[in-house]
Amino acid sequence: MIRKISIDQLTTGMYIHDLNLAWFDHPFVRNQFMLETLDDLAQIRATGLKELYIDAARGCDVTEAPTLEEVQATTEATLLEALSRQVKPEIELRPASLRDEAVRAASIHKQADKAVRKVMQDVRLGRMVEIAEVEDVVDAIAGTIERNASAMLGILCIKNKNEYTFLHSVAVGTLMIAFAKSLGMDADTVRSAGVAGLLHDTGKMCVPDDILNKPGRLSEEEFNVMKSHPLEGWEVLRQLDGIDPVALEVTLHHHERLDGTGYPHKLKGDEIGQITRMASIVDVYDAITSDRVYHKGLPAAQVLRKLWEWSPNHFDPQLVQHFIRTVGIYPVGSLLRLHSGRLAIVVEANAAAPLLPRLKAVFSLRTNSYIQPVDIDMAWEAQRGGDRVVGVESPEQYRIDIGRFLLAR
Repeated sequence: MIRKISIDQLTTGMYIHDLNLAWFDHPFVRNQFMLETLDDLAQIRATGLKELYIDAARGCDVTEAPTLEEVQATTEATLLEALSRQVKPEIELRPASLRDEAVRAASIHKQADKAVRKVMQDVRLGRMVEIAEVEDVVDAIAGTIERNASAMLGILCIKNKNEYTFLHSVAVGTLMIAFAKSLGMDADTVRSAGVAGLLHDTGKMCVPDDILNKPGRLSEEEFNVMKSHPLEGWEVLRQLDGIDPVALEVTLHHHERLDGTGYPHKLKGDEIGQITRMASIVDVYDAITSDRVYHKGLPAAQVLRKLWEWSPNHFDPQLVQHFIRTVGIYPVGSLLRLHSGRLAIVVEANAAAPLLPRLKAVFSLRTNSYIQPVDIDMAWEAQRGGDRVVGVESPEQYRIDIGRFLLAR
């Protein structure tokens, strides 16, 4: 039985099922292991986490602690309650058709990837960084998001673990632009948020590759080197003429947490600016949904629920709610199981009603085979009492290539 316990209840002899932290916020190679030593217990407590999950069937139990199912039910209920009220988005993000914008979005994504690579390579080689191209890319991304946000968000879900560092920066920059636009921020602030997102991990180019891509557990010294990347990036960027102060702030503090458990300065609450709070949410969201050599990405819908669970300790609950409205409670690229027995891919979010996205049904569970793709508007289905979502599935389990369908739309 999986239970959620407080850090004060954790003792040696317990089997840890989930540290309840993003994988880059702790030095352990995996989230599941037997807690055998006081040194490991001290390291876990040093992360500042307040709650975690244990497997009572494989170690000591805390019988009064809530079960995983109980916690998930509570998380889901509070999240759905927060999102249940249909609201009009601050701006309209869907004036162009998905099909018309998809090709343009793919081209802009490649342009953004090229710009980020150049910045990262210049940093690694000690050359002066030019950010004019980054600013141009931000404007292009903002344009495609205005025309149809789901076109670009769909491109982001097609990930390559060997290209993580670059694609992660592109994804964070893109999501920051969409996030800022959904909050109704002005054009200059949107641009600042996008530039900050694209540049936020610049300091990782100062981390040795053998640490950055190490497949095993980091030593305490190695973990400290990894945690130095925000300061390293800030040092690089602050030397640039005309660098946006917001980009400097986000680069330095995107790993800070509201409860003061982040780094490098352990800032708390209002000490962390709004755009930096936004960046911390987006950074964790994309990182946990991405595959790495040592980490299997989790489904986006599951990660959004973890973000909600982790607020307000780590993240601003209001901003998490806004972010979920931006990407949809079932983000583009998610594979959903429908009551009709079909599996459908989310192809377009619904900002006004996050529970009712647009889908493309591609697989039948009854025949265990692909079907002719069918477009489904869940808002229409809800109005007429038709099909409904009953769960989230793993594309790998059914060998469904999500990218193939998204790029073909």
